[in-house]
Amino acid sequence: MKTHRFEWLLGAVLAALFVTFWIWQTPGNLRKLSSVEVDAYLHRMEGKLPGEPAEQAVFLARMRAFGLADDGRPVYMLNAMRYYPELKRGPGMEGVRGTPRQANAIYEKAVMPILFRLGAYPLFGGETMVVRADGKAHSNLDGFDPAIDDWSRILVVRYPSRRAFFELLSDPQWLKVAPYKVAALEIALVPVSAQVIIPDLRWIMGGACLIVFLAAGWLRAVRKKRS
Repeated sequence: MKTHRFEWLLGAVLAALFVTFWIWQTPGNLRKLSSVEVDAYLHRMEGKLPGEPAEQAVFLARMRAFGLADDGRPVYMLNAMRYYPELKRGPGMEGVRGTPRQANAIYEKAVMPILFRLGAYPLFGGETMVVRADGKAHSNLDGFDPAIDDWSRILVVRYPSRRAFFELLSDPQWLKVAPYKVAALEIALVPVSAQVIIPDLRWIMGGACLIVFLAAGWLRAVRKKRS
């Protein structure tokens, strides 16, 4: 037992790390949102979201439908964003200053710690490439309707559950910085279920090479010990 004390200790540490990570990525143990919980979350948001009351009512109605359809599984949230030429003004946005890009940068920096605390994280984010044609700058190679063209920024965020998304939008710290995002850009927020997820193949190849390397070293050590 004493000769393998280090291995037992390392195994215990790694097991604890795995359990902690599992809990972080599975808040609520996949428990689906109830109608009572959904209404409680919406009550915490009501009257505190930036924007016109009519827009807030439509948003909260869709959020309620989204919450009641909870299946307990992760959600991948597509954020397609288009910067305003200048900051939008409306209820709750009076104190926002700077350019739209500066305001959105303030929002994203402030929201990241909240996301990580909830087990959520961005999978991808970046500015769109500029396609200059007909004397104008566009984002799309196909899809020429102005309503679906000229996007500025794309962000995909993984939430471990719909509950985590509701937790984010009802968090007092998020409500405090939300005006920066609403004032900075027009956004299409699209929840997506995971059907095909392919990680970066470079990491898979690197991991496979590391496993082969460690396995080869272990086999050589075993053979050397036997001989």
